[in-house]
Amino acid sequence: MRGLSFLALPAVLALAIAIPAAAASELGERVRACTGCHGPEGRASREGYLPRIAGKPAGYLTDQLIAFRDGRRQHPAMQRLLAPLTDDYLREIAAHFAAIELPYPPPLPVAASPAGLARGETLVRLGDPARRIPACAACHGESLLGAQPGVPGLLGLPRDYLNAQLGAWKHGQRRSAEPDCMATVAHALQPEDIAAVSSWLASRPVAGSAKPLPAPRPDAPLDCGSFQTTARAAAGGSPSRGEILARAGNCVACHTAPGGPPMAGGRAIETPFGIVHSSNLTPDTATGIGAWRAADFRRAMHEGRSRDGRLLSPAFPYTSTTRMAPADVDAIFDWLRTLAPVARPTPPHAMRWPFGTPWAIAVWRWVNFRPASPVEISAASADRGRYLVEVLGHCDACHAPRDALGAVRAAQGLSGGWVGAGRWQAPSLADPREAGVQDWPIEAIVALLRDGHGAIAGAQAREGHARSFSALGPMAEVVRQGTAWLPEADLRAMASWLRALPRAAPPPGGAARAAGPSSAAASTSGRPPPGARGAVLYREHCADCHGEDGHGRPAAWPALAGNRTVGLARPDNLIAVVLEGGFAPATAGNPRPWGMPPFGHRLDDTELADLLSHVRATWGGGAGPVSPQQVQRARR
Repeated sequence: MRGLSFLALPAVLALAIAIPAAAASELGERVRACTGCHGPEGRASREGYLPRIAGKPAGYLTDQLIAFRDGRRQHPAMQRLLAPLTDDYLREIAAHFAAIELPYPPPLPVAASPAGLARGETLVRLGDPARRIPACAACHGESLLGAQPGVPGLLGLPRDYLNAQLGAWKHGQRRSAEPDCMATVAHALQPEDIAAVSSWLASRPVAGSAKPLPAPRPDAPLDCGSFQTTARAAAGGSPSRGEILARAGNCVACHTAPGGPPMAGGRAIETPFGIVHSSNLTPDTATGIGAWRAADFRRAMHEGRSRDGRLLSPAFPYTSTTRMAPADVDAIFDWLRTLAPVARPTPPHAMRWPFGTPWAIAVWRWVNFRPASPVEISAASADRGRYLVEVLGHCDACHAPRDALGAVRAAQGLSGGWVGAGRWQAPSLADPREAGVQDWPIEAIVALLRDGHGAIAGAQAREGHARSFSALGPMAEVVRQGTAWLPEADLRAMASWLRALPRAAPPPGGAARAAGPSSAAASTSGRPPPGARGAVLYREHCADCHGEDGHGRPAAWPALAGNRTVGLARPDNLIAVVLEGGFAPATAGNPRPWGMPPFGHRLDDTELADLLSHVRATWGGGAGPVSPQQVQRARR
């Protein structure tokens, strides 16, 4: 049963789509992850589902980006892409796209009757007073291009997108700050009204000089929360020792649901045995730990038992925290007691039978768990790094293999494992060919843990060029929510211990990797052979950033040549990165990370398999090919 911590340390690459951007700013280069879907410079297209973001009010774009990141607006690809980014960086991205002035393309014909279009125009221009439906133009402006700071434009958007958004408001899948006027309007619309409005809006051209209004009309009929951006200010003051420990132990990441209050639980954790929901750790008496004493909290951390004696699921990593220093446990508890109480019951787990039943947990514990004596480790101790990695950080929750019942195989050390239900691989920290850092300088290891990004230059870099690295996927969350908060001394202690790990023995006969596909391989389908197709796809989608030679661009696009993720025996991380895209975590040392667009919507399974097979054969040391079936499994 998987631990609640998602740790992975891949030397992650980023592939980037080739976008013509002759006059693009550096920020425009950094946010290619956005323009890969929304089109060059955010103009999108007249077809499909994706909206135009160029020229939208900056406040509106900021609120939507934050809502996607925090889960208040649902779109899995957007949520994964934005998860590592801070409010400040999202505001900067929003301002970048809001400042772009581009002409709108002429509208495409819509399949709607004249009567339907006339009905749509009436609702947009005049509303329906008898049904208490205000005119769209009353708030979105006569030009229908929105108003500063937070009212969006309605023109230049695909009909499918407009339909989907009105439906989402109507059914509660989109929400705004109260008073949520769009929800009120959408609830009053019938399906035929939505079809009429979206068809008429999608059919309208946009005047070249039209822009969002400077502010909503003073006589707008609704007092909408979306008229003003949500105020979000970073909390002042330095974090307490308890908060730093809780973040380093990944408590905050796991006990905070997307869009939910901090530490109020409810996050759904995927495991091979079903879904586990994290518990509420705020000091609410009924649903949290408000009635707990310090001794109760120590019992949970050290013995895996709740306040009432109930055995806790081994998804909670008490097999590691059983050794945590009592003073550290008490510091975390003291910090939790300072949080605002949140009344939020923990949703029931959704585990396959018999996993999760009390007797199954009791049997699992009898086989796999014995409470250990807590250790006292000072900040100056030589074992500080081991304590931070093995106990507080419980890195083995992902970086160690597990048996059929989900127990960590401790004898195999940090030799690699799987994250959650297995989409991402946590590479071996003992093997320098995977994620081992035995050959890295201490400063580079610290940079990865603190900043989520860095480079190894000079004689220690492979292929004679700077070897850049970034944390993506689960490791990006670990850095942003956890290790980035640790003091420099602790980061150096972790780096020193990881660097001193015994090296895994190389496989007999050297690297046992299957040969990649040859560009000269025969094709029985009449199409070019897979190697040739992969090379063409690479030039079209990747070479603009990563270079024809795969050396990337220092401090921006990671090199593929010598990149360990490319050459891993299993291509799961490579597939996940290319399907989902992503940003490195936004941290104090890397506040404006470079992003990579997702390709899952642009390339089919066979195309992605050909592309990745080419990359692995060319720069992966002869790593084996990727099959369409592997890509298909990753999509699911």
